[in-house]
Amino acid sequence: MMQGRVRLRALILGVALGVLICAITPFNNAYRSATPLGGGHFPLAPFFIFFWLSVAIAALGRLRFLSSLLSGRELFVIWIISVIASGIAYTGLARTFFINVTAPYHFATVGNRWNEVIQPLLPKGWYPGDMNAIALLYNGLEGGRQLGWLEVLRQIPWDRWLQPLLTWAGFIVLSYWVMLCLVNIFSQQWITNEKMNFPLLRVPQLMEEALAEKRFGRFLANRFLIVGVLATFFLHLLNGLHFYFPEVPQIPTLILAGPYFPKHGLFSGFHKLKIHIYPAFIGFAFLTSRQISFSFWFFFLLGGLLFGLLSILGYNIPAAALGITFGPTLSRPEETQIIGAYAVFFLFMLWLARYHLRDVVRQCFVPGKAQMSASEMFSVRMSGWGFWLGTCLLVLWCLKFGMSLKVTLLLLGAFFFVMLVATRVICQGGIAYFTLSVAPTDGLLAFFGSRFFTNLGLLMAAVMQKVMFVDLRESIMPSLFHGAKVGEGIRNKRIFFVAILLAILTGLLASFVAMLALCHKYGIRELQMEWATRTTIGVYDNVQRLLDAPGGPRHWVLVFSGVGAVVMLVLVILYQRFYWWPIHPIGYLTTYSSAMRILWFSFLVGWLCNHLSLRYGGVSLFKKIRFFFIGLILGDFLMAGGWALVGLFTYASYQVLPT
Repeated sequence: MMQGRVRLRALILGVALGVLICAITPFNNAYRSATPLGGGHFPLAPFFIFFWLSVAIAALGRLRFLSSLLSGRELFVIWIISVIASGIAYTGLARTFFINVTAPYHFATVGNRWNEVIQPLLPKGWYPGDMNAIALLYNGLEGGRQLGWLEVLRQIPWDRWLQPLLTWAGFIVLSYWVMLCLVNIFSQQWITNEKMNFPLLRVPQLMEEALAEKRFGRFLANRFLIVGVLATFFLHLLNGLHFYFPEVPQIPTLILAGPYFPKHGLFSGFHKLKIHIYPAFIGFAFLTSRQISFSFWFFFLLGGLLFGLLSILGYNIPAAALGITFGPTLSRPEETQIIGAYAVFFLFMLWLARYHLRDVVRQCFVPGKAQMSASEMFSVRMSGWGFWLGTCLLVLWCLKFGMSLKVTLLLLGAFFFVMLVATRVICQGGIAYFTLSVAPTDGLLAFFGSRFFTNLGLLMAAVMQKVMFVDLRESIMPSLFHGAKVGEGIRNKRIFFVAILLAILTGLLASFVAMLALCHKYGIRELQMEWATRTTIGVYDNVQRLLDAPGGPRHWVLVFSGVGAVVMLVLVILYQRFYWWPIHPIGYLTTYSSAMRILWFSFLVGWLCNHLSLRYGGVSLFKKIRFFFIGLILGDFLMAGGWALVGLFTYASYQVLPT
């Protein structure tokens, strides 16, 4: 096999594994309540499969006639393709989608008046509209538990679901296409020009290199790695047994630190502080740049101090000053600093990429052969024109259902700029579990008020956002950027790009069919869908409130957004001008993310270990001790995979990773 060339067998296997994960995930997550198979930006199932495939290929490599079955590079590609598809099956899309498109009918009551206010606005073609079909989704088919899966699929009223599925498939596929084009446009800038680190790729990359150099056995036999694996093995074996057999002792991995802080005063912001111990995330933090890992926990603690400081200064701003918001975890006005911070950091990214973007525009308009860099999956010319074509089609999609042009342009702009910034945070920061604190529409509502949207526009914006642009724990765009990095050394880029497209489309189809089948077999009422139901109802409730009492721009949100913009501007100037500046701006963007409430301690420990090893042992010690932290990652994910298999056969599962 030519070096850098990936054979068709690997691409087909990657797509097949992605589809398989999408098909199993709804049953595993929503019915069995087992460890999520595709959760986060370093999903469990693809890595678990990748590891054991690597072990098998390394073992079979000793047999001459099987030595070229799959290369390390091909296994790496199989992993990333299955990662890209796996996020679609649950929180990335399918978890809330069917509740989104049925909630206005199923949960309408005399009290919430949705039948009077919401239902007349519902765009035709977005919703099934047939109450019998909706009832089947929530209650399940009669005797559905006794039916086989094929029989369940036959009894689904597909004629009622065909129109809304095709309508939304247009929006979803176009959105994925625009994301893919954005990734290709920025890939050379981030990967080649800025040489951005990708901490979440480091472990599979090291495994790929070990396989390629035929030293995978020595890689696994590293004594530091073995210690890390054994530490996590003992921890999760004991705690897993305790979960199923409470008489077995456990090692606490959650410490409630809040009671050690007062409810009032400077440290009142830490009254609900928790310390979560996740060995794998400590490992990721160790592999992340020290400047970034320091910034994450530093800004998280600083954000807690700000709450107490404002209280001391007499600024007791009520939560009501926020108004109606769609942010998944937004609870205090000072958290809206992130709106301004996101906007300034986006402009900073554009400024850094100004020469590259100028070259992209030149290639789009100047005749001649389009050039491709090593980090691009397809030509810049194609991605440039593809971005504008996809955006125009999305605009037409919104206009077709009644949204005004100015609202459409601002809304789509907000969606994709937030996605691009969040992708940068995830990929550069090595955050495998990331959540937004502020929704894209919150910024537009703060600056323009709800009247700007019109009633129909407000409803459409809220629903479109909930479908794809607010629950980013399993968003596809960071995985696409990881795919661009993985594909950097591949020669046959065109077939790699086609495989990614195929994985997205087949993963989308498999996810929709699997979730529909699961809901019709058991009924949403019987599934573990409380979070999806609660958050979706919350979206329509918020729309209802804004329709009943439209509001204008919000004073305190504007004030704190301005503060966030100024702080971020200062941070990016200091970061850009002074090489010794110890703080990275992306840390500020995660200050109020619920993900950081879980991961701040992991980043603190990972940063501290990284700093001490380099300070007192230099690069030599760092290269040795990093295998311990790689062992923590391997051990956590192998144990998570093991307990996930147990969870497939039980009705409860020990959770190794955050959910």
